[in-house]
Amino acid sequence: MIPSTKYTLLGLLACFTCLLAVLSFRNNVPTNAYQDLYLARIKSFENNQESLLQDIAHWSPTDTLASDKIRKSIHENRTSLKSLDFWLRYLNPISYKQINGPLPVEWETEVFEKFEKPYKRPGAGLTLAELYLDETNVQPDSLTQLISLSKEALHGYLVDSITQHLNSPDHFYLCNRLFLLNLATLYTSGFECPNPERIIPELNNLLLEVEGIYKAFNQSYPLQSLPQSYLSAYREAILFVNNQPLRHEGFDHFTFIRDHVNPLFRLNQQLLREYHVRSKSYVDYSLNTFATSIFSKNLYRGQYAKGIYARVTKSEDLEVLEQLGKMLFYDPLLSGNNMRSCASCHAPSSYFCDTSVKTSKQFNGQSFLPRNSPSLLNASFNHLLMADGIHSTLQEQGKAVILNPKEMSGNEKELMEKIKSCKTYSQGFKRLLVYTPQEKEIGLSHVVSALTYYYDQFSRYEAPFDRSMNNTQAVDASVKRGFNVFMSKAQCATCHFAPQFNGVKPPYVGSEFEVLGVPADTLYRKLSVDSGRYAANPAPEMLRAFRTGTLRNCEKTKPYMHNGVFSDLKQVIDFYDAGGGVGHGLKVDNQTLSGDSLHLSANEKLDLLWFLKSLTEDIPFEPAPQELPQSKHKYLNTRKVGGEY
Repeated sequence: MIPSTKYTLLGLLACFTCLLAVLSFRNNVPTNAYQDLYLARIKSFENNQESLLQDIAHWSPTDTLASDKIRKSIHENRTSLKSLDFWLRYLNPISYKQINGPLPVEWETEVFEKFEKPYKRPGAGLTLAELYLDETNVQPDSLTQLISLSKEALHGYLVDSITQHLNSPDHFYLCNRLFLLNLATLYTSGFECPNPERIIPELNNLLLEVEGIYKAFNQSYPLQSLPQSYLSAYREAILFVNNQPLRHEGFDHFTFIRDHVNPLFRLNQQLLREYHVRSKSYVDYSLNTFATSIFSKNLYRGQYAKGIYARVTKSEDLEVLEQLGKMLFYDPLLSGNNMRSCASCHAPSSYFCDTSVKTSKQFNGQSFLPRNSPSLLNASFNHLLMADGIHSTLQEQGKAVILNPKEMSGNEKELMEKIKSCKTYSQGFKRLLVYTPQEKEIGLSHVVSALTYYYDQFSRYEAPFDRSMNNTQAVDASVKRGFNVFMSKAQCATCHFAPQFNGVKPPYVGSEFEVLGVPADTLYRKLSVDSGRYAANPAPEMLRAFRTGTLRNCEKTKPYMHNGVFSDLKQVIDFYDAGGGVGHGLKVDNQTLSGDSLHLSANEKLDLLWFLKSLTEDIPFEPAPQELPQSKHKYLNTRKVGGEY
């Protein structure tokens, strides 16, 4: 029986409608729920900012009630901002610092400083506004400017280049990764919340707001939604925080990160891989999608240890490269007098640093260098190197040390002639020359790349604290208490960020520099004369600023500070507890560390020490080579393994 034309057309129309629905579902064309939520929260925050500006316009610093009203309005703005943090930090991190920047002036030190000079960016926003409100001579115009700049920066999130990200589900999982990393570092540490009493309440609010984002996303992107296993785990995290004390010092940071944040991070990483998420943002420059834990040594990298040997992948050739690097590390042939090696100042048995003196000897063997020799361990987790951040690659740093007249005083031409005179070196480097077609001859770049590849091998090992966070080792009660003090009362985590506990914070593309007021001696008679970062970036804010180094292996890497002024960790803790240089009565106009005492108890200091000791990594150090490669020049064959001084 032939159906009527009417029913045939209806049938075709129904099929066409179904086809469109299937295609729409397959292509993940979103409903409006997710984007609408984003835009609604942007608008709400903008309204709150406008209300705050109106309050400031009618405010007098002598009016206590008006000041209280403004403070309340700032807190309401911060609450509103937390509903947007999930997106804002990832989609435009530069604008975010205008909305809620913790520093009055910030020098851009992101990964792209490797390619361009740093530039100055004045801070603005809510954190600074609340801090300024507490100052004695604050003027309404100052607060108005901070909030006006914040409101202006918010408009940057409504331009097409930002909002178009919401048309794809990829950005969601990248935003979520950064959110989870910040849960383990910034949101619980007080990094940008000037009022300790509000840190945990803000965390509570933040978690609830993000749960709303999750629901809207799943509604809009059903094919790439968060699974129920993730949502259930996230709900458990919310319940955990709800059952914690509101007091920052009483919060169990360790359990929150180990049992809730880290498992959520692992699930999100899995989803990034399953959904084949691709990033187009520099924010993800360093992060590794295959890392299964925040406390994995492959979470991020700041340096490429292979250097010029990027193409070397065969295990037998990597072995040759490593052996070349090891011999060169102990070979004084790299120095101008054939008596000084890399191991002279970075002894592997001393965790690749010099623990014998405050600062190592200069090339002349009489004077001492102005700065102590930092450990080479975990150097690859920094984007900028040296205490002043003057170098941007390990290889550049290696060349500078070898050629520095006060360190190894090598001459590049003479050095390469000496290396080529050794058959072992010559043959090894010639074998690897095929991997560097851009370089026709063996040069210093080959030498330093072998060196950096060698010592970087020792930066891949875990510490007991990592195993505790990864639930493969029980945590000692004192270590747990110490970590909680570290994250709260001691304020250490506002400068030393997990997992490397250095100055590289999520998304791990920049290095922090701090002005601590380090003294020239332990009697605090005067400041250290070292200008620090100022030598590399001559700006007033950078005077006596130093890159925040890692706390990993700090138990084994004394002395401490750039000048080696402190001989043990107890002295370091006491220095911070008292408020740095300012707290000890020194004049440091630009100190970034609070000059107020932390009021740490003796037990809290002891627990801090136990935590720091738990960061000592289990590194299988190798013995030095028994002998060095022979040279065709007899006078070179008397050199000693590791050098003479």
